[in-house]
Amino acid sequence: MTAAPSSSDDLPVLYTLRDLARLVEQREGLYVRWSSGPEADLGKVMSRDDLTGVDMPGLSANPLYVEPWWEGRPVELWVARRLHDYSHLPREKGPGVRPWVLVGQEDGRGPDNEPLVGHVEPMAWIDEGMISEAREKVEREAGAWGPLRRTND
Repeated sequence: MTAAPSSSDDLPVLYTLRDLARLVEQREGLYVRWSSGPEADLGKVMSRDDLTGVDMPGLSANPLYVEPWWEGRPVELWVARRLHDYSHLPREKGPGVRPWVLVGQEDGRGPDNEPLVGHVEPMAWIDEGMISEAREKVEREAGAWGPLRRTND
């Protein structure tokens, strides 16, 4: 994609972990952001620290690139983990919050050590069904995995 879409409605939708894994294998600098979407975010191109209210230099996002220590394990499991870790955000942040993929440049780190990304180019929406697929995939793995914010729901 060479130019940003004219609206969020123009973004393609990724439906499966395999779709997202292929994109991660083909493109560097990908992140996932949980928000109301590119149209809402790109007008401000910054996030705000929820605790202090301080504006931060970029959009908080989570990297999708595979770390070297993953050592050839399935990329689908990697992206499932990345999505599952933050699947609590729609409940916490409210209606309309959903994940989308972007490419950008890391301009700093937020207070939770999350990347703050600038020069953002929206790539795709992540379908809600992929979040269920991610949950099912990580639940099949050994160990006690769960979203980073665990609740008693």
